Amino acid sequence: MEMDTKSLIVDIATNLFQQKGYKGVGLNEILKECKITKGSLYHHFPNGKEELLITCLRFMNEAITTDIKDILNRYPNTLEATQAMIEKLVADFDREGTIAGHTFSSMVSEMASVSEPVRNACSDLYTKIQGILSSKLVEDGFSKETAHSIALMMTASIEGGMMLCLTQKSSEPLKIISQLLPNLLNS
Repeated sequence: MEMDTKSLIVDIATNLFQQKGYKGVGLNEILKECKITKGSLYHHFPNGKEELLITCLRFMNEAITTDIKDILNRYPNTLEATQAMIEKLVADFDREGTIAGHTFSSMVSEMASVSEPVRNACSDLYTKIQGILSSKLVEDGFSKETAHSIALMMTASIEGGMMLCLTQKSSEPLKIISQLLPNLLNS
């Protein structure tokens, strides 16, 4: 059953971090929600809360990148795929009032004050997303350099759009980004 406890901790902690941010979640709250002892937590995560956060970030990284790859594979080009992706985010937001599962920002808005390993885990996700988008853009016929730049712009726009939706309590920002994407991709 070893693996199960660890998965459970990661699952519950990911949700807590998404809702409250890294600093907003105390160790005791994690223990209480997981119904485990401190000893059990440190058995799975010897370096404590920060190691747990990094594991949560990697877990989300897998989920998010798999999601993006699936969507990109289903559509003939980057524009249609990205618009479908944004549509899904908008639907999630309109239904639940949040888009926790797709953004790291809610978990690590305190980036500047967290450690290098945490920063690297976040950087890794954004690099991966840009890489996935970039490959699809090259398939669309963009040069490697242009694809790289557009992928960065798209990643920043969507990530920023999610933050704007959360702060404005409206899905409008993502809808606007979706409408402007053709300008970026038909240049």
